[in-house]
Amino acid sequence: MQSIKQYQELISNHFEELTIRNEPKNLYEPIKYIIGLGGKRLRPVLTLMTTEVFDVDYHKALAAATAIEVFHNFSLIHDDIMDDAPLRRGNETVHEKWGINTGILSGDAMLILAYQYFESYEPKIFQELAKLFSKTAIEVCEGQQYDVDFEERDDVTIPEYLKMIEYKTAVLVGAAMKMGAIVAETSDENKNLIYDFGLNLGIAFQLQDDYLDAFGNPETFGKQVGGDIIENKKTYLYLKALEFSNQSEKEQLLHLFSIQPSDSSDKIISVKDIFNTIGASDATQKAIHDYTFKAFKTLKKMNISEDKKVLLKAFGEKLMSRDV
Repeated sequence: MQSIKQYQELISNHFEELTIRNEPKNLYEPIKYIIGLGGKRLRPVLTLMTTEVFDVDYHKALAAATAIEVFHNFSLIHDDIMDDAPLRRGNETVHEKWGINTGILSGDAMLILAYQYFESYEPKIFQELAKLFSKTAIEVCEGQQYDVDFEERDDVTIPEYLKMIEYKTAVLVGAAMKMGAIVAETSDENKNLIYDFGLNLGIAFQLQDDYLDAFGNPETFGKQVGGDIIENKKTYLYLKALEFSNQSEKEQLLHLFSIQPSDSSDKIISVKDIFNTIGASDATQKAIHDYTFKAFKTLKKMNISEDKKVLLKAFGEKLMSRDV
């Protein structure tokens, strides 16, 4: 087993050496660009790590890890177009740099490329990987549609929101880990348990992302801080604030989330103040903690050595305390 840092270095080196076609230039340059921006690379790291958790060399999982990261970056290109986001990982988004049409087409090509990476596996493993990947990909699309739908609704519930982030974000984390288990050819029970571990960790990760969107450091977060507030997104923070608010506070919050001023600075400050004062910030941090420890409970049932459980737990704890 490697350390988390070593897995990150391994996957970073792998992507630096990854060969992607050159022509047509305007199709493949945006793909090289977004992959080259790096980021946390959480998902491919999880695939490699999970493979070794089940006693198989990580090299066997590099193709699956590549597929999951290429797919994730495809979804980011399209998300940024839908959100009209100017920054990704502290740099210009693909559609800002090349235009919306190229962004859509390059994203589409990445989805197809992701499937091609599974072709290096023998038929049994290929079939299992492709089946999980297809299920996950459609759930990610469903989650994204829920996210879009919620922008037009004022009656979004917390269970609905949690389902949305499960589909939009968490299923991909669960799938990344289960793919490592599939490549390692472990038992079905272990495959399902590691998926549940990743799923709950993924929910905690997205809740943390929501929190950092409002309260993160723009120098480390890599995205526009306050973006969700500007876009009037009904995040967990917002829904908890509504739940805890009195009539006056609720009216103020609903008003702030019905406007999009040209200068959003005052709006962001006002909303963040409400989140803090009313207890929504604390409630969100508690939820992050709860889902992380829900993930940890699955480790007790898993048929792996204690030192590997410690490594997986350390990874979850690192995610819970991140600032990027």
